[in-house]
Amino acid sequence: MLNPKIVSLLTKQVNNEFFSAYLYLDFANYYEHKGLKGFANWFKIQAQEERDHGMLMYQYLHNNNEYVELDTISRPNKTYEKLDDPLRFALAHECGVTATINEIYAAAEEVKDYRTMQFLDWFVKEQGEEEANTHELISKMELFGGDSRSLYLLDADLGSRTYTAPSLTL
Repeated sequence: MLNPKIVSLLTKQVNNEFFSAYLYLDFANYYEHKGLKGFANWFKIQAQEERDHGMLMYQYLHNNNEYVELDTISRPNKTYEKLDDPLRFALAHECGVTATINEIYAAAEEVKDYRTMQFLDWFVKEQGEEEANTHELISKMELFGGDSRSLYLLDADLGSRTYTAPSLTL
């Protein structure tokens, strides 16, 4: 049986992950509208990943006989003025998600919930990758975004990204 605080934090994170998916679809929508289909593809895949992260946590809770209270998903309220705005918003968002995962991990450690800590190990690693990938994309945009040919090539590169479902077993 999971500690009620852990259940509450994980349930909140399930909803946060679904919001993340919605936010990334909004970013994809912006890039699609700007004609940058590769950037849109990158964010649509990010949205799929976030949805799957939420589903992994959802299933973990159910595997532990816990009910998951689904909440309303808020509308993203971002305004984009420059092409790299969604990238910068994404990095800030991922840093916030990392902090939340760390908070859940610390709470699990406090109550000696080693199973949840082991479950969260994958998410800790994943967040490091998410932040690094987004930071790298921002760096590329800073280097190449001002040149239309380079932006075209970067967009084409991002368009070749394919989705791979997470391999975490519950």
